[in-house]
Amino acid sequence: MSGKPRLTYLNGRGRMESIRWLLAAAGVEFEEVYLETKEQYEKLIKDGFLLFQQVPLVEIDGMKMVQTRAITSYIAGKYNLYGKDLKERALIDMYVEGISDLMQMILMFPFSPPDAKEKNLESIKDRATNRYFPVFEKVLKQHGQDFLVGNKFSWADVQLMEAILAVEEKVPDVISGFPQLQVFKTKMSNMPTIKKFLQPGSPRKPPPDAHYVETVLKIFKK
Repeated sequence: MSGKPRLTYLNGRGRMESIRWLLAAAGVEFEEVYLETKEQYEKLIKDGFLLFQQVPLVEIDGMKMVQTRAITSYIAGKYNLYGKDLKERALIDMYVEGISDLMQMILMFPFSPPDAKEKNLESIKDRATNRYFPVFEKVLKQHGQDFLVGNKFSWADVQLMEAILAVEEKVPDVISGFPQLQVFKTKMSNMPTIKKFLQPGSPRKPPPDAHYVETVLKIFKK
């Protein structure tokens, strides 16, 4: 073992991408193992690696961790990205959960039937501009600080940055009416660890394509 966290998932974004983002933002190098067949996935279950028979799987600090939320909160706590006290942690949790609801729509979008794609895209745009992004615009404006919680870089900032970029891939002008978020995006993009993650050749995955969707269905379909 190299001591680096080891991530097991498909070679694509899915539920692992927020984990990659968080590790990268913390400046932590990691290794990846990609599932390509149903047999590989079934072997992980048979060998007792997957507590609830689900990936992502992250091997870190001698643990085999599953469940995205448990993994990300552990990483956030370990690398000091989880606030200074319970109140800050509660705020970070609220923001992360809200963003996760939006990200869930983006996660499922590639699996939409062709005749539902346009409607689902409209839903993403509507939720982003009318429900989720206004919250963060208001938070940043009210406290006038660079970061969402406690004037310190946290898991919530990483999650919001990931969401902004993910929605922009589908709706390029989505933050045009949100000046605070535009400033936030620029600042985040220039943070050394995030800047590195956004460069070509980093572990960041491209938007899901037809091959990724096909692989997911092949591996996980009952």
